[in-house]
Amino acid sequence: MAPRFTSVQEVRDGLRDVNYLADDGIAGVAFLADRLAKPILVEGPAGTGKTQLAKSIADMTGARLIRLQCYEGMFLFILLGSTSK
Repeated sequence: MAPRFTSVQEVRDGLRDVNYLADDGIAGVAFLADRLAKPILVEGPAGTGKTQLAKSIADMTGARLIRLQCYEGMFLFILLGSTSK
């Protein structure tokens, strides 16, 4: 699959367009993950925005987000390359 973004700033702008304010670190990770065609593992305490980041990236790219709760406190996010919602 061809890269979706041409720059970190494009990622920041795209996330802002879906009402997610990303810093250069978050936008940079999303940019590199796209370039390398690799997933992003997001860890952290409850309520820190992990789910919102996954939803925002899916919205921005037109990908479908499938969220599986494997067990309490553990979530798996899969971004599918399809642009259908």
